[in-house]
Amino acid sequence: MVMLLSLFGMICWGIAPVFAKAALKDIDPTAGLVLRTIFAASVASGWVIISGNFSKVSSIPAGTWWLIGTEALLATLVGDLAYYAALKKGDVSLVTIVMSSSPLVTILCSAVFLGEQITLMRLVGAVLVVAGIILIV
Repeated sequence: MVMLLSLFGMICWGIAPVFAKAALKDIDPTAGLVLRTIFAASVASGWVIISGNFSKVSSIPAGTWWLIGTEALLATLVGDLAYYAALKKGDVSLVTIVMSSSPLVTILCSAVFLGEQITLMRLVGAVLVVAGIILIV
């Protein structure tokens, strides 16, 4: 199930930038990000309410709110704003390749902050990602 969900997410993330690039043709990246965030938050909030899972949101511990908030600021605000600004000015195919190399940062941070092991296969994969970016750029 994890792989199926991962593949579904990958397909969605692969299609979405094409729509974003088309939308950003005539609008400011910040305005686009605000609209996207409002739309996504509205749909997600509606789903939580309709599915009867609001109690799961309201019972999240305060420490976890801080972690989710920090992730939201880094990914959804700062990261996505940089992504939208890059999409507005650059080729969607190049921007998404560079942005998709974010697991390199994740591998390092997960080792430093979570104590995860950087296996030989992950290291080789990271080197291949960097080599691929160098070839494309």
